Amino acid sequence: MTKHGHSGRKLARVAATATAAAAALSLLAACGSSAGTDTAGAGGSATTSGAASGTPGANSTAIPSEDVVSGIQADPTLQAELPAAVRGSGKLILGTTLSPGTSGLPHGGQNAAGQDIGLDVDLRNAVAKELGITWDVQYGTFPTVIPGVQNGKFDVGQDNFGVTKAREQVVSFSTYLNDGQSFLGGSGVSLSSVTTLTDLCGLTVATSPGSTFQQILTAGASKCASVGKKPYTVQYFTDTAPIILGLANGKVDIYFGPTLSLKYDAAHIAGTKYLGQISATPVGFVTAKNSPLAKALTDAVNKLIANGDYAKIFAKWGVTGTGVSTSQVNPIPTL
Repeated sequence: MTKHGHSGRKLARVAATATAAAAALSLLAACGSSAGTDTAGAGGSATTSGAASGTPGANSTAIPSEDVVSGIQADPTLQAELPAAVRGSGKLILGTTLSPGTSGLPHGGQNAAGQDIGLDVDLRNAVAKELGITWDVQYGTFPTVIPGVQNGKFDVGQDNFGVTKAREQVVSFSTYLNDGQSFLGGSGVSLSSVTTLTDLCGLTVATSPGSTFQQILTAGASKCASVGKKPYTVQYFTDTAPIILGLANGKVDIYFGPTLSLKYDAAHIAGTKYLGQISATPVGFVTAKNSPLAKALTDAVNKLIANGDYAKIFAKWGVTGTGVSTSQVNPIPTL
């Protein structure tokens, strides 16, 4: 979720550039609109034309279509954990970012009909089913969702927010997966892997503003000078698809982003390669500090884990092994 900087580097092969650019443009063209309200169970039930269900193969545009949510039943015990006002309205306002097209998958995107789809969408809809509520989905930007939860605009925030010390000072977390900090390169980048930030020296790195990725890159900015190398240049973008275009046309060397998304991109977009992960972070729903909603959300995720619905969602999106064994409220942060 970043934007292009100019590195002066062209991909080694014109054919690879054309293929990757075409793939990225296809992602941009797959945009739809959303009514702004996402009822539980609505996501993940549709597929693009000609797409097969199940995990797509390498460089495939197929979108998983299994319905892994609609059969989940409300749990009265979990419902009782919700504040009386929420039980009365049967609704919670969820703040997130709009992810048109498919460039944000597996976390989130939209199909050709404008329906929200993705791992995060299925997870939140499954949680809503357990709690017997529906989501009133409202859109902000990545840097504004947490402040929106703090000031009461949103009841819950969800945008692949990693648990950090700074964030836990102002909001509460209910974890639902583990994601990491990884690197994606264009096929013209000579690196075969990135194991340390000094591997990035002299390159242009794209990432999202207000993220743990920005935090890591900023903290490590002096590392290149300490080993006698040119510093890396960081460019910030709030949308993923233009980063893929940057990788294709040489304006971006490396995309630093969430592991799940980058592995998905490497498997689906020609002209890109996954270069590895340097750290991992639990990810969760965010609620107001000390909100009773945190425990209710955590208990709902743990119920999904116990009954097997959680595993089905991760299997659908081809990211098994990235879930949590137990959801926690405010785990000890690593960042």
